[in-house]
Amino acid sequence: MKRSTFLKWKLRQASFITRALLSKNHPVLAHVIPMRRCNLACGYCNEYDKVSQPVPLEEMKKRLDKLADLGTSIITISGGEPLMHPQLDDIIRHIRKRGMIAGLISNGYYFTPERIRRLNEAGLDALQISIDNVEPDEVSKKSLKNLDKKLQLLAEHANFHININSVIGGGIKTPEDALTIAKRAVELGFSSTVGVIHDHDGTLKPLTEREKEIFQQVKKLGNKDHARLNWFQDSIAEGKPYEWRCRAGARYLYICEDGLVHWCSQQRGYPGTPLADYTMEDFRREYYSEKWCAPTCTLQCVHQVGILDNWRDPQKPVPLTRSDKPKAKEPVGEMLSVE
Repeated sequence: MKRSTFLKWKLRQASFITRALLSKNHPVLAHVIPMRRCNLACGYCNEYDKVSQPVPLEEMKKRLDKLADLGTSIITISGGEPLMHPQLDDIIRHIRKRGMIAGLISNGYYFTPERIRRLNEAGLDALQISIDNVEPDEVSKKSLKNLDKKLQLLAEHANFHININSVIGGGIKTPEDALTIAKRAVELGFSSTVGVIHDHDGTLKPLTEREKEIFQQVKKLGNKDHARLNWFQDSIAEGKPYEWRCRAGARYLYICEDGLVHWCSQQRGYPGTPLADYTMEDFRREYYSEKWCAPTCTLQCVHQVGILDNWRDPQKPVPLTRSDKPKAKEPVGEMLSVE
C-alpha cells in the first residue's frame, strides 16, 4: 500500500469512527453477499453453495444505494467467493461512488497481478484472507502452502490494506499453524488477526491450554490497528461469556444474496426483512434488542462494531419462541473479521 494511500485510508477510518461515536442513528458496517457460490468446500463452512448464480449488478446497485441512503459507512463484500462474481469491480466502484468504504473477504485463490490491478483501479480499500492451516488437509484447502504465492503477489501489487486472519480452536489439528501464518503475514507487511472457531450458531468453543498459549502469541504479533479492539477474545478463549451490547440488525447488517437483512452470518433468518423495506423503525427495534446469542458470540466484526455503542443505550431482552430462533446450520462456521 502506497504511503499516500495509507494515510488517506487512516483518515477515512478516523472519520467513520468519529461519525459513529457522534451519531448512533446509522449503520456502521454492512456485510453484503453478491455471490453464495464458492470454488472451495471447506468442511466447517456454512456460508457457501455450488449452484447459486451471481446477484445481477443492477440489483446489487439498488441494495448498495439503500445502504448508502441509510447512512452506512462501510460495505464488506463476502460470500461464498465474491471474486467469482463477474462484475465485482463495478460493485466496488459503486460502493466508492456512494462514499462508503469498500472491503472484501476472499479465500485468495483468484489473485493474479491483473486481478489485483483491477481491484486497485476499482478503489478497493481493504482485503481480508482467512488461512486455516500451513498444509492443506481434508477439511480446508485454505492453506499457507497453497496461498503463499498469492500473498507475495498481493504484497507486490496491491494498493489496498490487507489483513490475514488465522484460526484456532474447534479441533484444528495443529494450533501452531496460526502462529506460522501470522508471522508470514507480518513478514509480508500485512496486518494479522486470529479467530476462534465457533459452532453452528456462532457461539464459542473454549480453547485448550496449548491453544490459549498460541492464541496469545498471535494476538501480540498482530497487536495493531483493529486487532487492539479484540479484548473480548480473552473471555472467549477461557470459555467465559462476554457481557456486551450486540447491535446486529442496526449498526451491523448482514445482507444475504436474496436481499434480506439478518443479524449476522450465523443467525440467518432473523429478522429476515427485505433490505428494500428496511426502515429506521426496524433499525431502532434491533438496536435496543438484547440478542440471546450475544454472551458467547465469537464474531469479530459484530463485536468491533458493538464497541462504538457499548457505553450507551442499555438493551432489553426480546423473548423468542423456539420457532423464532434461526435454525442451526450445518456444519460449523468460522469467525470473520473485517477492516
